[in-house]
Amino acid sequence: MATRSVTHSTFTIERAFNAPIERVFAAWGDPVFKNRWFVGEQGGDAAPMDLDFRVGGTERTSFRNTEGGPVFSYEAVFRDIVPNERIVLTNHMHSDETRISVNLVHIQFDPTDAGTLVTITDHGTYLDGHDRADWREAGTRDELDRLEKELDSMSAPGIEEGPQSLAALPA
Repeated sequence: MATRSVTHSTFTIERAFNAPIERVFAAWGDPVFKNRWFVGEQGGDAAPMDLDFRVGGTERTSFRNTEGGPVFSYEAVFRDIVPNERIVLTNHMHSDETRISVNLVHIQFDPTDAGTLVTITDHGTYLDGHDRADWREAGTRDELDRLEKELDSMSAPGIEEGPQSLAALPA
């Protein structure tokens, strides 16, 4: 019989973005934009994110970290959304068929003089040694790095915003 264990951990990340709060908040709800920063390259083997950004809606994706490695599946349910203020979601991850974690995540958006401060608090339950808080925190920091690059590229001169852009989303 396999040895079972549960590890609980909480981490908080604060990241300042040089973009208006409406644009930073919308980055969580625009499926095209979120695919670019949340899913990223992931070894080039990521499924596009399926995103239904509403309370009770879900987001799902899967990816491999390495060629021939396990398929990681991510699924979240949005539990609370207050536009331009907060998102609360629960998520779970699998490595192939093995559930590796279940988390409660709060994303807070606060205006600053220079743009937006995002604070992410992740309360994790890591199962049977298959996932760890430091791995999840590193992955979240990588996502925020990609988000920052995407937001910066949208504010570059000459960038046109089409109907699928963040500007088209309701505030």
